[in-house]
Amino acid sequence: MATILFNAFSFLQEKLKAKDHPCINAHIELSDGSTVADLVSAVGLEAADVEAALVNGSVRPFDTLLQNGDRVALIPPGTPGPYRVLLGMAGRKKAK
Repeated sequence: MATILFNAFSFLQEKLKAKDHPCINAHIELSDGSTVADLVSAVGLEAADVEAALVNGSVRPFDTLLQNGDRVALIPPGTPGPYRVLLGMAGRKKAK
């Protein structure tokens, strides 16, 4: 098992809170070999709900394997321009 520190941003928080799912500094256990895509599914989101995933501070593809202790944040579509640059999302295609 791998335990990750999970955060969701913007309207993703509202969506997850409505499902009574923790989304701010939440510790989530995943099976070994889980990916970002598996995490998105595990928290009850659809891939279309998430534009980018930050793993340990860097934008990573959805097929990135997660390790015990990783910090993962999910970013929704529609993040304003300046933040896209600061987060490293500008010019990247969503990887699945």
